[in-house]
Amino acid sequence: MRKMFNKVLIANRGEIALRIIRACKELGIKTVAVYSTADRNSLHVTYADEAICIGPPETTESYLKDSNIISVAEMTDADAIHPGVGFLAENALFAEECEGSWITFIGPSVENIALMGDKVKARDAMAKAGLKLIPGSRSRRRKRGVVQTEEEAKKIAHDVGYPVMVKAVAGGGGRGIRVAHNDISLINVFQTAKAEAEAAFGNPDVYIEKMIQNARHIEVQILADKHGNVIHLGERECSIQRQHQKLLEEAPSAAISGELRENICRDAVKAAKAIKYSNVGTIEFLVDDEDNYYFLEINTRVQVEHPVTEMITGIDIIKEQIRLAADEKLNIEQKSITCYGHAIECRINAEDAENGFTPSPGMIQLYHPPGGPGIRVDSHVYNRYIVPPYYDSLVAKLIAHAPNRDEAIARMRRALDEFVIEGIKTTIPFHQKVMEDERFLNCQVYTHFLDSFEG
Repeated sequence: MRKMFNKVLIANRGEIALRIIRACKELGIKTVAVYSTADRNSLHVTYADEAICIGPPETTESYLKDSNIISVAEMTDADAIHPGVGFLAENALFAEECEGSWITFIGPSVENIALMGDKVKARDAMAKAGLKLIPGSRSRRRKRGVVQTEEEAKKIAHDVGYPVMVKAVAGGGGRGIRVAHNDISLINVFQTAKAEAEAAFGNPDVYIEKMIQNARHIEVQILADKHGNVIHLGERECSIQRQHQKLLEEAPSAAISGELRENICRDAVKAAKAIKYSNVGTIEFLVDDEDNYYFLEINTRVQVEHPVTEMITGIDIIKEQIRLAADEKLNIEQKSITCYGHAIECRINAEDAENGFTPSPGMIQLYHPPGGPGIRVDSHVYNRYIVPPYYDSLVAKLIAHAPNRDEAIARMRRALDEFVIEGIKTTIPFHQKVMEDERFLNCQVYTHFLDSFEG
């Protein structure tokens, strides 16, 4: 067994960097923050034991500059790097570079990341594991998932039926996805998706999936050690999205049956074991209106929405992630996992929801987070903090936990009313309207929820 780390470098920013620093402090591990010049006044810089500037605001010259980050780790004698979410978190090459520098990458293996980073190979692996795939360019009849030509794309679309989704093989985080409703739009979408994939991921390959109507996005949190032990921490409902980016999450899902929950969680564990997965991960599924569920992808990192699972299980997922990376065996058995109550997370973004969710960077003139029973706020901002225009617009995660969903909604309403952020536009008003929406109250939420949202 590896000795627990002495010092961890956090290769990220914002609230997730601060969240990791806090977990490390509780484990007695020293921390190193890295930051761009735009983040010199961020709280993660203040709270870390050491902080090193790694470049200008542009991500390619700072948070994505893997050579700079590894150099800082070597210079500060950090024996591990936590990539957080986004940036280098699912970059197999970066994980491999860490290994080559004798620095532990706090995440799954290089092989896991590389396999799940290629969406076609991931689908192949899950098909072999016995999971059901969304109909598309990979099937029992059609083994090769990558679609090369427009004619091939049209044939697949006709086989599975419109609408279809054209997806980048190397995509992730909601990027590299386009929808086509007929042959004409498919040709345009196919070429656009390939060009976007090449520009964003350096890989133009795409594949095609049937677009599931009235789909729910259900994901299962897993923990896996390097000794073959895998457990799940239940599921999360992540169906309220905009352009495939999640806006609100719940745990557990209030819209699936106990039998469906058991089956999905069982298959998530089966999937992780099939690829010898280790560390923290999320197995994502789409569920149709007849309770058929299909494998979507595996996220090989901690998720932004992990707090809702922490709230109902009492398990600190970040701490477990660090322990697993240090080669510790899971000290939690599946039968000991109990879920209490219901948790909801609202992502508070610096965006103007009334104007197409336009980003709203700038100085926060007044910041007053809510409190009281069952309320948690994960944030890196404060009075007079300047939200930079260069990065993700997330400024806070507001989590409400209560004995049941109705009480969790009531607490979330109260917390949203208390939450004061002045000087910039935020999505607080949007979430207040969601909390009053009859479909949300009746658990009738699907991935197209915002298409007809009247708020």
